[in-house]
Amino acid sequence: MAFKTQDDGDEVMGEINVTPLVDVMLVLLVVFIVTAPLLSNAVHVNLPKTAATAPPDEKDPVYVSIDKEGKVFIDEAEVALATFETELLKRKAENPELALNLNADDGVQYGIVAKVMASIERSGISKLSVLTVPGG
Repeated sequence: MAFKTQDDGDEVMGEINVTPLVDVMLVLLVVFIVTAPLLSNAVHVNLPKTAATAPPDEKDPVYVSIDKEGKVFIDEAEVALATFETELLKRKAENPELALNLNADDGVQYGIVAKVMASIERSGISKLSVLTVPGG
């Protein structure tokens, strides 16, 4: 801060008042300190790099559905949960690039969905899409 020692009239003060600048910098520092830990919880996804502009021509994906009673279907054929993994292994042997779309009813128990997803993982299928309805 500058103190005037003489009465020079209308002379312009040459020093900059840094108090507002320090206030703004302290606020920015607090915001950075608060948000920095939140940035470390980001989900990291390794996306494939490709030069293609159009999606490749793939076979139609296989639909795995779980209805509200917990019955599991591959496409439209009902499959027992005990034989589900075996059926997936057979289909993967026929098509190594097998892609699955998983539809699960909103009311189905989480445990059944978790068992189905674990079977998909154990069968070695890495292309899985979980389908939902947008907007709700």
